[in-house]
Amino acid sequence: MLGSLVLIWIFIFLLFLFIKTQRPKNFPPGPWPVPIFGNLFQLNMTDPLKDYERLAERYGNVYSLYIGGTPAVVLTGFKAVKEALVTKGADFSGRPQNVLMSHLTQGNGVVFLDYGPAWKEHRRFSLTTLRNFGMGKRSMEDRILGEIEHLVARLEKRGSINPETLFHKVASNIIYLVLYGTRLDYEDETLQEYFSHYDELAKVANGPWGMIYDMVPIVRALPLPFKKAFTHFEAIKAMIASMVRKHKTSRIPGEPENLVDCYLDELDKGANNGSHFNDADLVRTIMDLHGGGTETTSNTLLTAFLYLMTKPDIQERCQKEIDEVLEGKAHASFEDRHKMPYTHAVIHESQRVASTFPLSVPHCTTRDTELMGYSIPKGTLIIPNLLSVLNEEDQWKFPHEFNPANFLNEQGQFEKHEAFLPFSAGPRVCLGEGLARMELFHILVTLLHRFQFFWPEDAGEPDYTPVFGVSLKPKPYRMGVRLRQPAREM
Repeated sequence: MLGSLVLIWIFIFLLFLFIKTQRPKNFPPGPWPVPIFGNLFQLNMTDPLKDYERLAERYGNVYSLYIGGTPAVVLTGFKAVKEALVTKGADFSGRPQNVLMSHLTQGNGVVFLDYGPAWKEHRRFSLTTLRNFGMGKRSMEDRILGEIEHLVARLEKRGSINPETLFHKVASNIIYLVLYGTRLDYEDETLQEYFSHYDELAKVANGPWGMIYDMVPIVRALPLPFKKAFTHFEAIKAMIASMVRKHKTSRIPGEPENLVDCYLDELDKGANNGSHFNDADLVRTIMDLHGGGTETTSNTLLTAFLYLMTKPDIQERCQKEIDEVLEGKAHASFEDRHKMPYTHAVIHESQRVASTFPLSVPHCTTRDTELMGYSIPKGTLIIPNLLSVLNEEDQWKFPHEFNPANFLNEQGQFEKHEAFLPFSAGPRVCLGEGLARMELFHILVTLLHRFQFFWPEDAGEPDYTPVFGVSLKPKPYRMGVRLRQPAREM
């Protein structure tokens, strides 16, 4: 009798799971899910990008997957991504609240803050503050150029370097200057500790255990490796909170010189006007801007120099153009990019090929909506495959190779492409796009003007296959560096 009851309950449970994983009416098609696990077993957990491409070929540019028992929609190609993120941006600008990153952030910050008044207030503040960094004593451009001089000094002492660590520290210091108005020495223990926690957090969040956490909610209470993500996240939060407390003692209220100053001024004003600003969101906003700003710039630089070293004709043509524009000048201004169409194209091509956030940050629908003829219920997880847009054969002249001609017209002038979406698009487009563009221009132009970069003879064959994560990056490599003759004559 007892055995029969157990079997009945198991049958009822499995029937419930089967019904729960039935696709809603007129929902995008996709592979059949397994109860509890969804489509977990149909994805390579260390690098699912080829699986996403394979499924799009079978089911179309708008198809569905099950993340555990939760339906998700994957967007492939420019047309689908543009319709969702731009044309119907408000409908697709939510953030899922039942994945690892949303549980880590606890709804604070600006990147994973759900769509609504608090997010709009924080996004408006962040965009305005970043845009206005001509305020105070130093402009944004001055801060970037100042940090580049530290980079140049380091490169002048080396014949061969590991660029991953160095570029990461440079990008980190630039955003640190924006946030706090100061920089850290490249060997600073605080910087090393921060990177250590961030790297360990990224390994979990970007790897198989992060995918298991998202796709199999039933295991979240178990003492599995994804628990380490929470430990490292809390350590980073504590470090930032400590830096903010120190910063409060040195600032002059009402005279902001960096983003933290501006936020603290908003906190002072917001006590009586219903503001959504608070200490927890300050810490998370700092984490969002520092983490995102560091990863995108660093990994794009790594991609750029990998190709510049292994395609010396492209490097030489950039240097010729830079030398002509900078003749007699100590350094470039950001406006000089309009006089450097080829170099400008190389920078954009580096961003296209790098595709640093291939699957963007996950979105979710804020209301019942439609997309390309399909019905998408409110709260559906949306995965925009930005890599598919940046490699789409119908959009690019040379979609599968590094070629600056993707951004040049027949007259050799720079031509921005509508499908160039490395920072995503619509209301949730990356906050730091403007800062990243300025950083990439100044770092690449300054370094190519002063140095020659080459692939070391003992380094073996270059491997262009990126390492998958929430952000893509090239496999580790070493970079040969030597001073150029024009730099010695300056």
